[in-house]
Amino acid sequence: MKRLDAGAIERELSRLGAPLGRPLTVVEETASTNDDARSAAASGAPHGAAFLADAQTQGRGRGGRAWHSPPGENLYLSLVLRPRLPASSIAPIALVMGLAVASVVERRLAPTGSGGVPGDRPAAEVRLKWPNDVLAGGRKLAGILVEAQLRGDAVSSLIVGVGLNVHTRSFPPELSSRATSLALLGQGGVPRESLAAELIQAMGGAAVRFEAERLAAFAEELARMDWLRDRRVEVAGVAGVAAGIDPEGHLLVRGADGVLRAVAAGEVSVISS
Repeated sequence: MKRLDAGAIERELSRLGAPLGRPLTVVEETASTNDDARSAAASGAPHGAAFLADAQTQGRGRGGRAWHSPPGENLYLSLVLRPRLPASSIAPIALVMGLAVASVVERRLAPTGSGGVPGDRPAAEVRLKWPNDVLAGGRKLAGILVEAQLRGDAVSSLIVGVGLNVHTRSFPPELSSRATSLALLGQGGVPRESLAAELIQAMGGAAVRFEAERLAAFAEELARMDWLRDRRVEVAGVAGVAAGIDPEGHLLVRGADGVLRAVAAGEVSVISS
């Protein structure tokens, strides 16, 4: 098992000119990188501080569900962000960070010999499943967990956690039919250090765009990446056909009565025809 090399991540961040990712903390094992980042943020960690671990003992996804976090295989990464935003504006940030992660893995999965040129058809179609999952070939490749700390009606800090399956080739039985990894998609040799730096750079750029223009800056990307669109779904007691994502980050669902409803949060079930 090759441990994450903090020095290699630092060098990649410098090569990319990434403004975030410092200070960088890399540990062999932790309960949760999001917990580490949240504690550091409460103690004054600056915008852009990054926390990574080779393994998590209590990794979690949305809704407190456990996140498969074996040692030495994948990326478990959390960033401290301190955007100048009102609390009422931050709901779509998980979508924005999901798009950033999706852009990185889409380039990695571009056909061999293409050089990752934008527009190339990837080996597996990369899409975003509202509200926070990155899929490749219809299976979950990464998840985003955003946790906010508020001060009145302002955002004190945002903790953005990413779990990205990189080298895992065997998942637990309950995940094997719906999870995938870069290794299973033919990218088993990718260094986690370069991926971590690319993710930090992409997430930092997305945060700047969101702070300046909100979700409107990502409308075209969201429309292209929306995996749920035109699928029959049920979420938060609403059933119908997914019809896109609105400017506030709500999932739009058109019911059998033709009425378009906006869903702010919930677990989506895709209904088989």
